[in-house]
Amino acid sequence: MSDAQHVPGPLAGLRVLELADDKGQFCGKLFGDLGADVVKIEPPGGEATRRVGPFLDDIPHPDRSLAFWYYNTSKRGITLDIGTAAGRGLFKRLADEADIVLETRAPGTLASLGLDYESLSGGKPGLIVCSLTPFGQTGPWRDYLSSDLGHMAAGGEMASCGYNEADVPGAPPIAPGGGNAWHMGGHFAYMAIMAALVSRTVTGRGQYIDCSIHEACALTTESAIANYVYRGETLIRQTGRHHAPAEGPRTQFLAKDGRYVCALVAGRLNPKYVLELADLLDASGYSHDLREAKYQDAKVIADATAHIIDGIVAGFIASRPAEEIYHAAQERGFTWASVRAPEDLLADEHLRDRGFWKEVHHPELGRSFVYPGEAAIYNGSPWRISRRAPLVGEHNVEILCGELGLSRGELSVLSESGVI
Repeated sequence: MSDAQHVPGPLAGLRVLELADDKGQFCGKLFGDLGADVVKIEPPGGEATRRVGPFLDDIPHPDRSLAFWYYNTSKRGITLDIGTAAGRGLFKRLADEADIVLETRAPGTLASLGLDYESLSGGKPGLIVCSLTPFGQTGPWRDYLSSDLGHMAAGGEMASCGYNEADVPGAPPIAPGGGNAWHMGGHFAYMAIMAALVSRTVTGRGQYIDCSIHEACALTTESAIANYVYRGETLIRQTGRHHAPAEGPRTQFLAKDGRYVCALVAGRLNPKYVLELADLLDASGYSHDLREAKYQDAKVIADATAHIIDGIVAGFIASRPAEEIYHAAQERGFTWASVRAPEDLLADEHLRDRGFWKEVHHPELGRSFVYPGEAAIYNGSPWRISRRAPLVGEHNVEILCGELGLSRGELSVLSESGVI
């Protein structure tokens, strides 16, 4: 093991209690992989997210969900029914030793159990509690049910995603998949908690954070709201490109190998760029007319935009494999890229050179698996996946007996009575 692997992460020393489902597990992962001691508290039998596929070897099992594995790295896990008096008592004892409580229960749930911020922070003024819920703790929508898809619709993202009229007449809005709303909510909750930690270093006091996923989504519609409010413009969807007040030139082109290249050309067309584009085409032996003197006139270029993009650029990309086009263009400073499938990234030489992909050992299976790595490299306090996701109740003995001091007999009674 290298010296760097012994260095604690930037959030080492923090204790986080995660009482979260799919809405908040990513936020907990962000803390865990940066070194915080995240204790995931699940109901007896495990959180419902353990039953989300795909599963290892296509065998459904609460300890074989690949989605659960990814979102719960670097955490310890216990089972605890906080709906019981004994469960609530143990949760309060855990909270007494925690810095942060992250929870995603329906608004008012923890208060009804006597586990709200006021109750938990009475003896620990430095405690930070973050409630990450679909629509927040107040307001007319606070009790509405939601899903990732619903948030993409209500939050405004779907209005900007889909095909433009020229490509698919009457096409509906399309939601980006992959739990984007949960990621947005998790990121904003993470930032809010980090800000509260900074405040605590100054004031010595924690605070309660009411984080709404709906509001997080509304914050990430980019210029759609600003354009509407200040210019009266409704931005339209465009196939494979940014929304805009009016339809713009396309950016996705089919390459010779059946893959796509994203080539940003519109908005950059000027006499200098046209010559640089001609150099790229010449180096590949592709026939074109871009060296004609007329293309040194900005007006001529503007009038010939469709010819340049839909004719020359599209034809050039269609004559070569996507990766070849991508690298040749990048070497000349063009913002072009090959459109890759997720599995293609496993062979990406850049990610490999930076050590992005991580091998995570699963001792109970005697196997290691490849996981995505860090978004940033810390030279003094490394990011790391310290352990694979916990098995159901894996750390009950370690935490409830080893840290809270329960006996094995008491733990057995709790198990038999359905508390853990």
